[in-house]
Amino acid sequence: MLNIVLHEPEIPQNCGNIARTCAATGSVLHLIRPLGFDISEKAVRRAGLDYWHLVDVRVYDNLEDFFSKNDVVQLWCLSTKAPRCYTEAEFQDGCYLLFGKETKGLPEDFLREHYGRCVRIPMREEARSLNLSNAVAITVFEALRQTGFSGLLDHGNLKK
Repeated sequence: MLNIVLHEPEIPQNCGNIARTCAATGSVLHLIRPLGFDISEKAVRRAGLDYWHLVDVRVYDNLEDFFSKNDVVQLWCLSTKAPRCYTEAEFQDGCYLLFGKETKGLPEDFLREHYGRCVRIPMREEARSLNLSNAVAITVFEALRQTGFSGLLDHGNLKK
C-alpha cells in the first residue's frame, strides 16, 4: 500500500484522476488544506465519481497536522527542483509520496529541509512541469513495480 499526499491541491479534475489511481491501486489519498474544490458527498456524487467509495481519503488542516497524525517512516517529495530522478529512489511498501500544488509545487523551505528525499521526473528543460495527475501515476506505478505490485491483479482476464 502506498500513501499519496497532495499539498494544497487546486484543480478538482486532477484530484479526481488521482483518486481513481488510488482506487485502482489501493493507495491512501491524503489531502492537505486548503483545497481548491469541494469533496463533500454531494459534490462527489454530482461529479459522477462512482469509484470514490473505493478510496481511503484523509484530510488535514496543514503539513503539521498531517505529520502529527501519521507515522511517516519513508517520505519522497516530488518536485521539478529535485536533485535526482524518481527511478533512483528505493520505494518501500507504505511509503508516502508528497506532491505540491499545481501552480507552485511544494514550499521551497520544506524541500530544502527534506533535500535528500526529493526526486523528480525527467523532462525537457523548456517544459515547466507535467500534469499533477500524470506525475502521481508515473511515480505510483514505479513504486508499485519496485514493491512487486503486492495485492494487485498482475494479469488480464482475456480468454483464448
